[in-house]
Order: sequence, then C-alpha cells, then structure tokens
Amino acid sequence: MERHVRHTIIAAAFLAASGPAFAHAFLDSALPRVGSTIAAPPAEVVLTFTQGVEPDFSRIEVEDASGARVDDGAPHTAAGDPAKFAVPLKKLSAGTYTVIWHVTSVDTHKTQGKFKFTVAQ
Repeated sequence: MERHVRHTIIAAAFLAASGPAFAHAFLDSALPRVGSTIAAPPAEVVLTFTQGVEPDFSRIEVEDASGARVDDGAPHTAAGDPAKFAVPLKKLSAGTYTVIWHVTSVDTHKTQGKFKFTVAQ
C-alpha cells in the first residue's frame, strides 16, 4: 500500500510539473464577441487568451467583406495583462468583418484562428 501511494504521488507530481509545458494560448473571449452583431462600430478588437502572448511574434488582422484591411496600427498587449491582445481599427461602417489572429504564447506555442462580427446599419 505504501508503495502504491508513493507511485501515485510521483505520478501526480510529474503531471503537475509537465502541465504548463504543454499549454497554449487559446482564445478565451473577444470584444466584439465571436459571431456577434453590434450596434456601434468598435474602436478596437480585444482578444483575451488563456495565457500571455508575445506581441512581437503575434498579429491580429481585421478585414472587411471585400478583404480590405481595416485594422489601424500595431497590435499590442494590455498594460499589466499579457493575455489581452488588441488592435485599433479604422472607423468602420455597417457590414461584416473578419478577425484573423496568429499568436505565439509566452511558452512559444503558436495558435491561430478567425471569426466574424457584424456592425449593424
């Protein structure tokens, strides 16, 4: 019994120690929300990830329905919160926009994705 407990503790310690090494920065939330229709155009897109991202190795692009870029400036992390990654936008008109993101997390893993939101007329 004592040997079984010792093996269980060793296995649990190994899993706890190895867990963060396999983590990735997955999209946790977005403003505007994924798939949402909003009444007023946003000034920026803010993506929140499950862990911090490296802004020098990450990007957010926002395109209108014709594929023209409407992001306006360099993406950046929020002050004091490296899990929040934002990009300013040009003045948007009514229409559907696609957010395309590629991020490298602080543990160097890469993730990517895209989603749409709509600005109502």
